[in-house]
Amino acid sequence: MLAAGSLSLFDAVRLVRKRGQYMQDAVPVGQGAMAAILGLDGKVLDQICREAAQGEVVSPANLNSPGQVVIAGSTSAVARAVDLAKGRGAKRAIMLNVSAPFHCALMKPAQDRLSVDLDATQVEAPQVPLVNNVSAQVVASASLVREGLKQQVTSPVRWDESIRRLRQEGVDLFVEVGPGKVLSGLVRQIDRTAECLRVEDLVTLGEVMARLTPRGGV
Repeated sequence: MLAAGSLSLFDAVRLVRKRGQYMQDAVPVGQGAMAAILGLDGKVLDQICREAAQGEVVSPANLNSPGQVVIAGSTSAVARAVDLAKGRGAKRAIMLNVSAPFHCALMKPAQDRLSVDLDATQVEAPQVPLVNNVSAQVVASASLVREGLKQQVTSPVRWDESIRRLRQEGVDLFVEVGPGKVLSGLVRQIDRTAECLRVEDLVTLGEVMARLTPRGGV
């Protein structure tokens, strides 16, 4: 949202801080969990989550790439889903070391609090095409940007679909900013023909700038 010109740097940093605080406050430590499930069909995993819920919350939270999904919810429900996934052919099903169950219905208190802040924040229409990872669709208005930021707190991150949509829009080069190359790896799992660069220090920044700067340009 910041890079697309929808938010100022000041507001973006302020909202990120508040969002993190609200999500941490939403569920007491130990009562929520997340787990990575590898190698299962999406429909099979949906069924597993329904069976494992037993009146609690567990649902897909990060749809990362074909065969890689992170689930989130109540600790006991997530544990039941992990056991079911192992019994139904998952290549791996492991609990994650996270502080809260992000991107699921348990984050509704955080969503409500953040919505108040977003309604009081100046949000502009994107200056460049922006794909919202809640819907995996291109959004072009300030209202859709604001609504997407609200919904993203409790909705799954549709990374797989978002990358495919970007490819449909003609994007063939992705730049990952931050330590490591996890996102670049996911992009390559989704589309082997996509080119991925990363910036995590001055060396890699120089490499990316050299790649992006036209020959003879500045």
